[in-house]
Amino acid sequence: MSVRDIIEGKKQWRAHMARVKALPPDYQIVYQEMQRYLFKVGPVDLHDGSLLPGIVDFFEEGAAEGKGVLELIGSDVAAFCDDLIKDSRTYSDVYQESVSGEASAAEK
Repeated sequence: MSVRDIIEGKKQWRAHMARVKALPPDYQIVYQEMQRYLFKVGPVDLHDGSLLPGIVDFFEEGAAEGKGVLELIGSDVAAFCDDLIKDSRTYSDVYQESVSGEASAAEK
């Protein structure tokens, strides 16, 4: 990764976070919780994908329609996040695979 890539990545992240800060306060709180959850258990390709910008797009549309954030996603934020990443390979999957591989190697 070159310095130029790092700088471009920071610019994109700052623009993304500016969009988040433009959301209503309740949307910002829920987004931050979703982001925290996804960074812990989320997909391996979270940083390269369009998941977080897609969530912001979804929230911007809901806010423009005057809906509350919980009307859009429901009361269980973690369940909503799990549904978003259900078909993605997660860090938990990677860990489980490594543990299974170590257990198989130890049995031989």
